[in-house]
Amino acid sequence: MLKIDSHTHILPGQLPRWTEKFGYGNFIHLEPGRPGFARMMQGDRFFREIASNCWDETERIEEYAQFNTQVQVVCTIPVMFSYNAKPHDALEIGQFLNDHLSELVARHPRHYVALATVPMQDSDLAIQELKRAKANGHVGVQIGSNINGLNLSEPQFFPFFKACADEGMAVMIHPWNMMGKQEMEKYWLPWLVGMPAETSRAACSLIFGGVLERLPHLRVMLSHAGGSFLTTLGRVEHGFNCRPDLVAIDNPVNPREYVGKFWVDSITHDADLLRYILALQGSKRVCLGTDYPFPLGDLEVGAFIEEMGLAPEVVDDLFAGAALEWLDLDRKQFV
Repeated sequence: MLKIDSHTHILPGQLPRWTEKFGYGNFIHLEPGRPGFARMMQGDRFFREIASNCWDETERIEEYAQFNTQVQVVCTIPVMFSYNAKPHDALEIGQFLNDHLSELVARHPRHYVALATVPMQDSDLAIQELKRAKANGHVGVQIGSNINGLNLSEPQFFPFFKACADEGMAVMIHPWNMMGKQEMEKYWLPWLVGMPAETSRAACSLIFGGVLERLPHLRVMLSHAGGSFLTTLGRVEHGFNCRPDLVAIDNPVNPREYVGKFWVDSITHDADLLRYILALQGSKRVCLGTDYPFPLGDLEVGAFIEEMGLAPEVVDDLFAGAALEWLDLDRKQFV
């Protein structure tokens, strides 16, 4: 059975010292760590330790083979978005990362599919890089759940989403720059509480702002099983119904109408929750995802799905069919 992991992250093995080059900021660079690891540094501040499977393409393929998974959809780590940089500097960073992904896909076309990163703080440059990435083999783009604190419904971002729809480029929305982060640093709460909320923020922004209504052919996937959006849909819908003067000001369509019109990944860590999401979305709108290689991800690559007793056609949708439709790819290129 073909298995496509629709949500994984990768970096080049070496990164330029952009802070030194640009003369400002705290851009990520890598420093040697203990054997098999590297230290991600944000300027002079330690950010995260990563293992070699975050950059070693062959090691990744071998690890995935242990879980009978052939294909990884790869994108950068959200901290690399650089939305707060000067737009042309962020473009240069994005081009460096996207060129690395293009070369990776060219070397391993049956194992890797690439999503680009673009400088969302400047829609014209973002569209420019989107088109360049498409020409270089990318099938979509990964963007953050907010852009420097701005919701995705802001008018300045609509031309970018329209370009994605027109170019047939899939969009993955990943939580980052979590709201309230500074007020809840303890207990890893930004990742446990903030991330699900950020994804719901993005979903509600796209729906209430009318982006999905105006662009019905835009293919969007909400990572981490849609965050808290689907699990709080009843509350969201009730708010729409009871206070349309506050909620329905830009789009009069009930938010529940959009369920099944976007994709989510399967990262729930909970079979019962996945069953609920399948009941709402349908199996053709839920893609296998792991957040590999990070510890908060599903690092057994959907093993719990295989134990749920789902019908074979549902499992096939989860493992490959939904991702192929989201990315507009042909199964034959991988088997």
